[in-house]
Amino acid sequence: MKYMLIMRATDEAFAQMGEIDFDKMLETVGRFNDELIRAGVLLAAEGLDDAADGVVVDYSSADPVVTDGPYGETKELFNGFYILNVASKEEAVEWAKRMPMTGAGFKTEVRRVSTIDEFPQDNIWIQKERAWREATGQL
Repeated sequence: MKYMLIMRATDEAFAQMGEIDFDKMLETVGRFNDELIRAGVLLAAEGLDDAADGVVVDYSSADPVVTDGPYGETKELFNGFYILNVASKEEAVEWAKRMPMTGAGFKTEVRRVSTIDEFPQDNIWIQKERAWREATGQL
C-alpha cells in the first residue's frame, strides 16, 4: 500500500528552520532518507518552495480566480512529502514518528494513496490512464 507523509509546519516552526545549519539539516534528513531507501519503502520525497511564491486557484466562482500565495490564513503550511510503499497504515505511522524535522509546530499527516486498481476497470478513462501508466513504466 502507498502512503503519503505530508510534512506540515506552522509559520513560526518554518521560520525556526532557517536557524538550523543547512549542512546539518541535510545530514539529518539524508540519514532518514537512507533508512527509507535501505528498508525498500521510499517511492518519492520532495520539498516545496515557499508558499509565498505559489498561487492559489479558487473554483468558487464561474471562472477560476488565481491569487498569489500563500493561502489566505496560514496556520500550517504543507512543506513537502514522502510517498512510501508499506504493508499497513501502522507501518506508515511508525516511519512518520521517525521524521527528522520535529518539535513544536511540526506535524506529519499520514494518508493512504489510492491506486488505479481501486477504480472501475471498465471505464474508458481508467483504461486510458492504465495504458499510459504501463507505457511509462509506472505499472
